[in-house]
Amino acid sequence: MTPVSGIVGSGKTTELGRLQEELRRETDILVAKSLAVEKNRVNLGTLIVALFFDLATDKDFKMPAQAEKRERALRDLIRKREKPVALFIDEAHDLHGRTLTGLKRLIEVVQDGGGMLSIVMAGHPKLKNDLRRPTMEEIGARTTVFDLTCIQDNKEDYIRWLIDTCTSKKTKRSELINDDAIDMLADKLSTPLQIVQYLTLAFEKGFHVGQTPITSEIIEAVMAIDIDELEANLVRNGYSAKSLAELLNIRQPEVKAFLRGQLPPGRSKELHEQLLASGVPV
Repeated sequence: MTPVSGIVGSGKTTELGRLQEELRRETDILVAKSLAVEKNRVNLGTLIVALFFDLATDKDFKMPAQAEKRERALRDLIRKREKPVALFIDEAHDLHGRTLTGLKRLIEVVQDGGGMLSIVMAGHPKLKNDLRRPTMEEIGARTTVFDLTCIQDNKEDYIRWLIDTCTSKKTKRSELINDDAIDMLADKLSTPLQIVQYLTLAFEKGFHVGQTPITSEIIEAVMAIDIDELEANLVRNGYSAKSLAELLNIRQPEVKAFLRGQLPPGRSKELHEQLLASGVPV
């Protein structure tokens, strides 16, 4: 299994789409993917159905309902296709640990039948941290995680490239936005998604107030006040109040009180240390 990890807006889904497109063009590897929207309800059975839908060539084929027959039929189907199969799963940080363990077993079943199945997952950093836990060693020790963090040291360059790409060659960047505004965007934001969002808001604001070029004052005016708060950063990394409650073994109301800074200092420090020990970015 190959997990791709990155915060919200880092380009995970885009990267997976490009990889799938390239594999389909080369035709050496068969591509399957899960389209289920409610990822927190996806289980091994859901993913096996996705494999059948994308790999079966017989229009009249019916997937066996009984588990043992179903796995045997899938093993035989992959062997008959005579090509390796790659199953892509987006938003994989919501998958239950039992599902991840089941996928490992499914890979082994396919290999036992003479086929080859690889799992490519994309998820928030929560997925990476979950796989590093001792309880997930059976899976985590067999995975190589790829982190999408390449833009962190190149945000100013990305912003300038983005503006130049979206404007006429005759238009000077300095006529649209000044360097202080670019520096503020790079300092406050983390991902391409955020940069596109706040550049758009800034240009809209500048248009409405008749301001050009865009200044750092306009950037500050459109920037969300809570963009750097603890809860926002945790959500970007895949940690909802529910997942934090499960991780810390506490109730959700206490998690929400912690995120809002409403707990006694001692208790807040205790939870903070527990999260750090679990690899959660706080």
